[in-house]
Amino acid sequence: MTPIASRVPDPAVRRLTATLYGYAFLSDLVLLYPLYVVFFADTGLSVGQIASLFVIWSAAGILFEVPSGAWADVLSRRLLLCLAPLVAAAGFALWVLVPSYPAFAVGFLLWGAGGALVSGALEALVWTELDRLGAVGRYARVLGRARTAGVLGVVLSGVLAGPVLAAGGYPAVGAASVLACLLATLVATRLPEHRALAAVRVPVAEPAMAARPLGAAPPRQDEPASPDDDGDLGWWDTLRAGVAQVRTRPPVRGAVLLVAVVAADWGALDEYTPLLALDTGVGAQAVPLLLLLLWAGVTVGGLLAPAGERLGSRGYAALLGLVGVALAGGALLRHPSGFVLIAVAFGAAQLATVLADARLQARITGTSRATVTSLAGMATDVLIIVTYAGYGLLATAAGNAVAFALTAGAYVVVAMVLLTRRERRTAVPTGVVATVPGGPD
Repeated sequence: MTPIASRVPDPAVRRLTATLYGYAFLSDLVLLYPLYVVFFADTGLSVGQIASLFVIWSAAGILFEVPSGAWADVLSRRLLLCLAPLVAAAGFALWVLVPSYPAFAVGFLLWGAGGALVSGALEALVWTELDRLGAVGRYARVLGRARTAGVLGVVLSGVLAGPVLAAGGYPAVGAASVLACLLATLVATRLPEHRALAAVRVPVAEPAMAARPLGAAPPRQDEPASPDDDGDLGWWDTLRAGVAQVRTRPPVRGAVLLVAVVAADWGALDEYTPLLALDTGVGAQAVPLLLLLLWAGVTVGGLLAPAGERLGSRGYAALLGLVGVALAGGALLRHPSGFVLIAVAFGAAQLATVLADARLQARITGTSRATVTSLAGMATDVLIIVTYAGYGLLATAAGNAVAFALTAGAYVVVAMVLLTRRERRTAVPTGVVATVPGGPD
């Protein structure tokens, strides 16, 4: 990593990170998380109706993802982070007050909208604030720890959900979930936000995995600002600028695709781990313990972000290869011990996702940062839905273990693509400008 040019004002960085970690923790401290499927079933919903709710949830995220990113770039990113938990809380309250399929559907729409408000706005705010403080080189570790804080919130919600349900039923679980969302909004009001009227091109150190290759031309300090650097764009123009940046700049487009592919595959497979656990022969009461092992792996992966920043393009490809091989191997063992391998894979996947996001942020320019990040989020949601469908077909034909292993093979394919592209670039003669390695362009 290139040393940071200016002295980091530690109190300001500490305020930003502490507030961010608290926000991430409270946003995921939702006691309905481990119980909502059971809640739907207890209400009388069929498996088909529950599946349709998941489709509504995913569709809501796709629908609101990019527009909310443009809002974050035009309005206040902090404002959207404050609104997101309130929107989700309204959905949770509706579930427990009027438990019915229409209420569940509206609740998922609200939950999806709340998630879209966070996606893009959070990453853009954190990157911009760290850049302002001269600490943008810390972005990957800060984001990794924030995601770890969210994982800890999920784990604690799993621990508390049972006792709270036993004490007060679903109304108590719903009330606790709404309270956590309200506290998250309160914490979000403490997030710093300093928005310049116009974006300024500031050269920053990219993560090691995105370092320029030998022989590439150095960045020009006098490079003129691009049209996307206009800070006075309205919502529609900001949206168009973000889309144009992805469409016309191969490095940004490649980074968006990398984020989507890396995040979507393990994000979709996570939903099928309970079924995979049952197929190993354990009882239903042991499933949460195996899943807890996976969350431990995700936690470690997020904390390893500082070490992961030192990975070059070969190292990052090897990391993705590890994810694919460990996921497939753990599933095909068809034994509870296989979840140790899957936990390792989930940890490596979390690390790979954080590094891919840091690489994307390093390549975005102009005032459409949240919009571009939201485009990556939308692409991720689309790929997750495709993965759901493909997994269902494979599992029906060959069972969960085989479907899990074949779906995980996508990581091996991406790793091979990254290595192949790197070998092509290293063959470029010295003095010829090459694109930044580490992902598809």
